[in-house]
Amino acid sequence: MPEFARFRELFAHPWPIIGMISLPPLPGSPNTPGMDTLLAAALADLAALERGGAAAVLIENDFDQPQTLTVGPEVVAALTLITREVVARASVPVGIQVLLNDWRASLAIARMTGARFVRLDFFVDRVRIKAGEIFPEPEAITAYCETIGATHVALLTDLQVKYSELLESGKTLAESARQAAAAGATAVVVTGDATGVPVAAADLRAARIGGVPVVIGSGLTPENAPVLLPFADGAIVGTALRSGNGPLDRVDEARVRRLVEVCRAATHNPLA
Repeated sequence: MPEFARFRELFAHPWPIIGMISLPPLPGSPNTPGMDTLLAAALADLAALERGGAAAVLIENDFDQPQTLTVGPEVVAALTLITREVVARASVPVGIQVLLNDWRASLAIARMTGARFVRLDFFVDRVRIKAGEIFPEPEAITAYCETIGATHVALLTDLQVKYSELLESGKTLAESARQAAAAGATAVVVTGDATGVPVAAADLRAARIGGVPVVIGSGLTPENAPVLLPFADGAIVGTALRSGNGPLDRVDEARVRRLVEVCRAATHNPLA
């Protein structure tokens, strides 16, 4: 399976933990601490994640608490600068996600900074979120990758993502997984109902129907990891690795190490 080979090449660990770098509010948002603090926070998280054994890092602007689907030029500029600095110092792959749904910005930043993957909350599902209705645009996304020379950037795409209402009656998670794989997803991401809520093992099993790697997108902890490991190929982890829930709280190296050790101790290797 070519996407499994690509996933394995990108994430060298047998069962990769992708640790989130959740940035404090960026320029243009209330209470932004300024670029020096933002960059220091990103690099501190990178160091803690690498020392703890994370296989990759994912930069996100979630503490902007964005209410629109696309962001302003000040956010793109700040994220480009921060991502470039993280990539320059990282020994692991770096990814980027520009929230709420600015896939053009995510892909452009990845292309210009050397980031190797993006996470896209919305790819093949028609959903409604607080900001409005979102229509799937997989063809436009892949065409844009071609246009800017970003076909090498891996696409980690969510299925029926948390905090959204699916507007396609009767559509199953397995159907979403098949569509995402056919549309060019490198891997699919499965979440619980909200941030920090564990994903159901049944949903992970359904997502495997697509035939591409399956990534846990919320709620993984050392306690539930042994139960969920057999049904997925990696995980994106944010909340469980942080010292607290505030915008200036940073990644806790000890929490990273504990989760990584649990995953490495598992006897099941889904990519073997």
